[in-house]
Amino acid sequence: MDQEKLVKDLLFHIRLGEDSSIEFKAVTYEGERPKDPNRDKMAHEIAAFANGQGGRLVLGVVDKTREVVGIADEKVAKTEEWVVNISQSNINPPVRLDTHLVQLPDHRGDLKTVICVDISRSISVHQSAGRYYQRVGSTKQEMKPEVLARLFQQRSQARLIRFDEALVPGTQVEDIDKSLKQRFLKPNTPEKEQLHKLHLTAKDDYDEGLSVCGVLLLTPDPTQWLNNAYVQCVFYSGTARDAEDQLDAQDYTGPIDQQINGAVDFVKRNMRIEAKKQIGRVDIPQYDLGAIFEAVVNAVAHRDYSMTGRRIRLHLFADRLELYSPGELSNSLTIDGLMENTVTRNEALVNLLSRYYQAREEAGRQALIERRGEGVPKIVHRSTELSGKEPEYRLIDDRELLLTIYAASKESRR
Repeated sequence: MDQEKLVKDLLFHIRLGEDSSIEFKAVTYEGERPKDPNRDKMAHEIAAFANGQGGRLVLGVVDKTREVVGIADEKVAKTEEWVVNISQSNINPPVRLDTHLVQLPDHRGDLKTVICVDISRSISVHQSAGRYYQRVGSTKQEMKPEVLARLFQQRSQARLIRFDEALVPGTQVEDIDKSLKQRFLKPNTPEKEQLHKLHLTAKDDYDEGLSVCGVLLLTPDPTQWLNNAYVQCVFYSGTARDAEDQLDAQDYTGPIDQQINGAVDFVKRNMRIEAKKQIGRVDIPQYDLGAIFEAVVNAVAHRDYSMTGRRIRLHLFADRLELYSPGELSNSLTIDGLMENTVTRNEALVNLLSRYYQAREEAGRQALIERRGEGVPKIVHRSTELSGKEPEYRLIDDRELLLTIYAASKESRR
């Protein structure tokens, strides 16, 4: 965001006062911790904006007098952390927000630091402290049952359309990277029509921009809008998650085909390859890269992108690989049914990955995704054959699917 423009916008609103798009809050402290407004009040304000058309909170400005009082420099970081924590812990589902530090002049002309918190209109309906609020003019109001029911109906429409086809608020067609869209375009057909037909763009009653699918495939950094849409990779030398044993780490945040290749290369780079000397040398890699490719593809293609606060985590240990994918199993699928059935959560995304993207050589096929339900059996069979131990799928708190693949060694191949 252009800092000069942001300062002008804030000074303009401070001069005119609060409206449906902006709220001022002075923050008082008890020691180092914010005391007023309390956490529930802040949660209500954030949720009200997300339930409406979005808006902006400015911390460090008195709401009634519009006086710029600022936030002391030594308290800025703690205050920013406090408001982000409220958005994730005190609101269900959590709300994504963006924060900016800005210096504004007070009535004497002295510069004071304020925190500008931008909240986008959400696809979901958000509850704070057991209540549902919306923004009405310059105030927040608890929603009446009929208003709440209508909002749930409107916003569930996007999820009935499928979440990966829903409009991502705040995006524009101009956010598309030209180099990333070329694979989808055919001559003699308007580009706008093609992108919309493929569910890469979307529109609602208010805006037009990129769909969830479009953000994931057509932007250089999807986390700009979907802040948990990335793959976290960590390599530990031991068998426990210990920062002292961490040897390598990388977050892959690009378009999701790049995330897949990055995660597989991370495993390839860090896995150990042992050797047995028989008639000739026999290399024994810890993992079958074809199985790893299938596992990462499944995690990226089938994760629940509507969940905030969780990302795909690929953690390598001395004896195993753990791959965490956000979201419970789709529809009525069970752990026991993974080998026999395939259920797609992100239909548009999977369709595009299967039609327009090529697989790595290790996959042994042409398309990045096959739609015959062979992925899980391939992961299980190849990994078991290599290590002698069958991989395990497990649901964690009904919120995350954990796949554990055990490492092969010379001892396991005897």
